[in-house]
Amino acid sequence: MSRTLRVRQSQTVLPFGVGAVFDIQGESFVATGIGDWPRAKQRVDAPRLASRLGVTGFYAAPPTANDRYDIPDAPGAPYIRFPSWLFCGACRRMKRWRIADEKPGQPPRCPSCSPGRTLAPMRFVQICSAGHLGDVDWWFWAHSRSEAAERRECGEREKLRFLVSERASGLEALSVSCAAKACDASRDLLDILGTHGMRCSGRNPWQRANEAVECTKPVQIVQRTAGNVYYPVVHSALDIPETETPTHADEELAARVREHDLWVSLCKVAATPRADVFRSMIQDDTGADDALLDLLIAEETGQTPVTAPGAAATPVRPDLSREEWAAFMAPVPPATRDFALRETTLGLAQETTQPWVGLRRRLGRILLADRLREVRALSGFTRVSPDATAVPADTTRRLKWLPAVEVFGEGIFLTLDNDALRDWEADRQVRRRVAGMRADLDRAFQKDRLGALTGTELSPRFVLLHTLAHLLIRQLSFESGYTTASLRERIYARPEQDQYGILVYTAAGDAEGTLGGLVRQGEPPRLAETLLRMTEAAAWCSADPLCAEHSGQGFGNLNRAACHACALLPETSCEAGNTLLDRALVVGGEHVPGYFEPIVTAARAAAAAAVEQPTS
Repeated sequence: MSRTLRVRQSQTVLPFGVGAVFDIQGESFVATGIGDWPRAKQRVDAPRLASRLGVTGFYAAPPTANDRYDIPDAPGAPYIRFPSWLFCGACRRMKRWRIADEKPGQPPRCPSCSPGRTLAPMRFVQICSAGHLGDVDWWFWAHSRSEAAERRECGEREKLRFLVSERASGLEALSVSCAAKACDASRDLLDILGTHGMRCSGRNPWQRANEAVECTKPVQIVQRTAGNVYYPVVHSALDIPETETPTHADEELAARVREHDLWVSLCKVAATPRADVFRSMIQDDTGADDALLDLLIAEETGQTPVTAPGAAATPVRPDLSREEWAAFMAPVPPATRDFALRETTLGLAQETTQPWVGLRRRLGRILLADRLREVRALSGFTRVSPDATAVPADTTRRLKWLPAVEVFGEGIFLTLDNDALRDWEADRQVRRRVAGMRADLDRAFQKDRLGALTGTELSPRFVLLHTLAHLLIRQLSFESGYTTASLRERIYARPEQDQYGILVYTAAGDAEGTLGGLVRQGEPPRLAETLLRMTEAAAWCSADPLCAEHSGQGFGNLNRAACHACALLPETSCEAGNTLLDRALVVGGEHVPGYFEPIVTAARAAAAAAVEQPTS
């Protein structure tokens, strides 16, 4: 019977993008490089993101009812069978499956059984930090306990069996043995995970043998569905109206740069290595980022800075965060077919009692995005760890475009009160607590990636706004009808650009992205009630007091009072990989005041007064 094996178009970037291994209907496949994509691709327009990544454009795989698994020249994103080592659940024979063995529309079947039993993929694969992926050398594994002379005598490299013993349990009950004549080599899988001195193939499964490179990285054997097999490198941008008008904060920052004592010297040596010294000193004094300096140098000198004499000019690439923040903070929200905003309030103008008055004073602008368009592009992936060597989406390195998908949805944008935020940031206890997180970030291997989100350095407002976005998403998942995995955050918290807001928007690539439930929840008075319930829920975690008093938890010890019971989200919802979170900065802790702590205190006092009030 013919099968329908389908991956949605949105999944060809995340989570089943180039290099990803995934299971479907009992079979295992890997997504190939974009050099193998069909010519009939769909163009995705995102000029701002293309300029930022330095590519000519983006394409999405054409939607199809049956992707290219085992049907040659079928439309859709191409996938090939991996691992190629399969085994029969009846006779336990192992077979190395080749492309020539594929029969369109049919799963692989055992050639030794009658009727043919469906073959299952081996559970383990090998990876290296250079981004290579391959089959485990099972012949080597079966003979690894044999003498060298015995291995040379066994010339049958593919007569293997995958056996199960009833006398043991777990991996010890599984073994690979050689079925060649006069060879009884065998080894169980008890210690299969880890490094065993195997050689790396120097390529990925879809690459040809002549594309292999000499790789000396240590090989690790892992389960094919392990988390460290695939770390996608995804970039995203909102489709906002183009504007060339800088914000007031940008103008002030640009003026400070031009008035700096070293500005003239920087412009004179902009095309030499000496420029790096002047740039760093100006940035330390003014807080300007590289994008702003590049733009100002280009305006002043008519050329872009380069890293060395004679080197190619570096293009001035847009700062996506700066442009999106300017669009949200424009006096009259711009509107296009894919970007529709309307301003609203909490609906608390007539309230005179706590905690509503305090809540109104702690928040600033609120916008409802009835229509948003986001483009997500996959530039490559890593294996073993997120900071390992990245493999480009085009492993041939000839193409100038990237795979991408567009997502339509809705969102809620809100800012904090700027004056109240600055007063809170000036507190000594707040700065001391964030200083400890900043020290941990400086030691973390994710410093460069997270630094692109936090700005020049980790600030209290970033941790506050990031945690607030997580808590709000968790609360909205109960009230808006969306799951947490269907919501996504964008943090605007760079002090040097005077940012102090968050955007929570739908992230699903299907019809769930435009149900309207999120915008409806942002209308008054629902948002105020949601925020109040959020702060009350965040004040206590089921893991307290352990969670609240933690001095470093999570990946790289980059979280403080934040765990799976109170603040963490699915990885696809968070920009920072569930790091740099601290619930105490939102609702307060034993040694640090929270930005919304007065709201929590007032809510508790109001609840206590209501309980004590006698009933008539």
